[in-house]
Amino acid sequence: MSADKRVLFNDIYTKNKGKIFKLCLGYAGDRDVANDLMQDTFVKVWNHLDTFRNDAAVSTWIYRIAVNTCLGYLRTAKNKPSEALNDYIIETKQEEQIDTDVKVQILYKSISKLEENDRLIITMVLDDVEYAEIAAISGISEGNLRVRIHRIKIRLTEIYKRTEQEMETAFMSNKN
Repeated sequence: MSADKRVLFNDIYTKNKGKIFKLCLGYAGDRDVANDLMQDTFVKVWNHLDTFRNDAAVSTWIYRIAVNTCLGYLRTAKNKPSEALNDYIIETKQEEQIDTDVKVQILYKSISKLEENDRLIITMVLDDVEYAEIAAISGISEGNLRVRIHRIKIRLTEIYKRTEQEMETAFMSNKN
């Protein structure tokens, strides 16, 4: 292991870990799973760092690795019954008022319910990625991207409201 590779990896990790965590959280909807997916992503980045060809920005390359890692997780997780949402609802609704952290959790849970490409796009928007880079990653023009983002925001607002109502309903039924 060369010192140069270690320095390069540390720089890449430091600059991208927050964005990749948010992306993974958008797919997984659970902080622990998102941390695992982020770690898996950066293991793959480390293992393939020597083969990176600089055809695209490093962040674009890492996003693609992260998306593929998340999709692999979703394929295997579909076959397993999940109680994480029920546990999440019970834990968060025990408090009298939903604080900012819980609202963020609801947002990422809502994002995880979007279609694959929409999750990728809205996560990058939330990470303040330039529209040109988002267009390059998603493979659509900037003009179409703006329309798509508008539609995603409308859908995400609807999903967020439903998720919030589902949590409230679950809390009320558990309370009785």
